Amino acid sequence: MPSQLHTELGDELYAAWHACTPVAPLSGRPRRLSLADAYRIQQRFVERRLTEGESVVGKKIGVTSQAVQDMLDVRQPDFGILLSGMHYAAGDAIAVDTLIAPRAEGEIAFLLARDLRGPGIGRDDVIDATEAVAPCFEIVDSRIREWAIRIEDTVADNASCGVYVLGDARVDPRTLDLAACEMTIEKNGEPVAQGRGDAALGHPADAVAWLANTLAEFGVPLLAGEIVLSGSLAKLIPVVAGDALSMHIEGIGGCDVRFV
Repeated sequence: MPSQLHTELGDELYAAWHACTPVAPLSGRPRRLSLADAYRIQQRFVERRLTEGESVVGKKIGVTSQAVQDMLDVRQPDFGILLSGMHYAAGDAIAVDTLIAPRAEGEIAFLLARDLRGPGIGRDDVIDATEAVAPCFEIVDSRIREWAIRIEDTVADNASCGVYVLGDARVDPRTLDLAACEMTIEKNGEPVAQGRGDAALGHPADAVAWLANTLAEFGVPLLAGEIVLSGSLAKLIPVVAGDALSMHIEGIGGCDVRFV
């Protein structure tokens, strides 16, 4: 695909994000997209946001769990870039009119103390490089109309990044069996989802290793100080104004978020 079209489609997604107005699926356009095309479109979309003064604070892994793959009919993981404007503290209120079609995911976030540069990164390398893990809500959002996405759409759309909420807890991952950690989520006081750490590609640290090795193909490292969201541990939860979510991950802690 010509680079001009990468720019045009990246700019289209940026405009959709800015106006909170979705666009038709890119995968349904006359010119077929490859994954390489989709990541170049993502790069342009992110570049446009960086020009507004945001900065890169980490990365996210998407479509890691079977529940999310089944819901979205996407069969492989992807990655996106976390920007400074996406961060909320636990308990903050998120205005739903700043998003298009938000859905919440419960995740384990990795806070890196050292760089991870693929290829050849494994689970132990990830654990060794991690300062702490934290409970996290990722509020995914899609600039693609009605979440009618294929893998090329969500990749181009920065892995459907919306915003994220970090809980206050910080736990040394060496003290936990991350794959066995049980997560529960309540919505407006009622249980709505549960999962385990192994929903993220079998082990959350394996998901981060996948990311480090995949990023190496693009010449991009994971850097000390960055946050890595390792993927949803349960189904996506649609939210509207007035909703409140509470999540607890065994051995790690909890996180709350509300929507206005």
